[in-house]
Amino acid sequence: MYAIVRSGGRQHKVSVGDIVEVDKLSTAKVGDAVELSTLLLVDGETVTSDPWVLAGVKVQAEVVDHHKGAKIDILRYKNKTGYRRRQGHRQQYTAIKVTEIPSAAK
Repeated sequence: MYAIVRSGGRQHKVSVGDIVEVDKLSTAKVGDAVELSTLLLVDGETVTSDPWVLAGVKVQAEVVDHHKGAKIDILRYKNKTGYRRRQGHRQQYTAIKVTEIPSAAK
């Protein structure tokens, strides 16, 4: 059984026991339980995508860690004008472990 969930404007394919990196959940502390909204639920041969049914299905997960991603270097350069800019960025992530995917009520 797996589900497609939405977090931080992105979609992730998860199953029970998976550890997934999502954009930082600023309100959650390590060890807290979080709920993720479900977009699609696949249980063997049964595929559930009806939004009315999935409105009651929330994937349960536990916050494992908060960390930063790899550094991205942004360089801007224009020839012959002396224009150079350097900028860096490190995205904040939260690692969550999926603990439960409830089945859809029919």
